[in-house]
Amino acid sequence: MREFFGFGGYQRTPEGYLSWQHLTFVTTLMVIMTVLAVTLGRRNRSKSLEKKNRVMIWAAILIDGIELFKIVMMCFTTGDSMHWLRNLPLFLCSIQLITIPLAAFSRGRVQEAALDFVCIFGLLGAVLGTYGAGQNYACYPVISLDNVASGLTHSISGFAALYILISGMASMKKKNIPITFAILLFFCVAAYTANVCLDYNYMFLMAGDGTPYDILFNLVGGHKVIYPLSVVGLFLVYIVVYQLGYHLATGKKTAKQEEMA
Repeated sequence: MREFFGFGGYQRTPEGYLSWQHLTFVTTLMVIMTVLAVTLGRRNRSKSLEKKNRVMIWAAILIDGIELFKIVMMCFTTGDSMHWLRNLPLFLCSIQLITIPLAAFSRGRVQEAALDFVCIFGLLGAVLGTYGAGQNYACYPVISLDNVASGLTHSISGFAALYILISGMASMKKKNIPITFAILLFFCVAAYTANVCLDYNYMFLMAGDGTPYDILFNLVGGHKVIYPLSVVGLFLVYIVVYQLGYHLATGKKTAKQEEMA
């Protein structure tokens, strides 16, 4: 347990990014995530929004509870009481720490937009934060507080996204896209500001840091302006493409029909 929590630093050599240990661990999480989302989503599909939302409430409690526990423990294990400054919810995946509770506890158009945001970015964050987390698995053992807590929170994000889709909670109304954009842009500005003040790399706006973002970073030669703008631009494009794909796949009504409904 002392080694799992990393008191005094991890003594084990990290198994490595894309090692069989890494891939086995995250694949197990993805399978559990998918089975739970499909099972609960199909079971609740015909139920009222209130009953569907109970699952989202539990997801909100668990994702924030696990993350808070990790932050508090790491302040002790590192001996740095300010360690929480490196764990602010300012990564793309971490935004779900706020949007999942927002989706669970708010109502009306705000809830609709939050549900759509979780639906759009939850699964992407789950994959990038597990299979693509080179910055974690290259530095820490697979079975450690850092990676287990991170794997669980990213899996909950993916679970929430799949559950929202399967249970029919997603609205994907075009009129809510500006709210989705606003949520994302607010966090991007906050992340960039924190990066400058703390010399950090929230939302990977400063560098790829061993993640797939390195591809984009290398394409633009690491330009300090073009790179972060490109990252944000890709986020916005992804929202639009996801919306289009969703409407094409589900045969949703046109915007005009939406307004008439």
